[in-house]
Amino acid sequence: MASLLHKLARFASTPQGRRAIQQAKEFAGDPRRRAQAKSAVAKLKARVNGRRGY
Repeated sequence: MASLLHKLARFASTPQGRRAIQQAKEFAGDPRRRAQAKSAVAKLKARVNGRRGY
């Protein structure tokens, strides 16, 4: 069975994967999108930490 990294590498070499990578690069370069992502990660961390009692 193929590992997750092998599957990701195979996907990245397809046209659909290359489009996804390009779109991710564009989103990462946009300050507004970066702030949205940072906010989403912070919410997830708070939610996970809240459940574990940290």
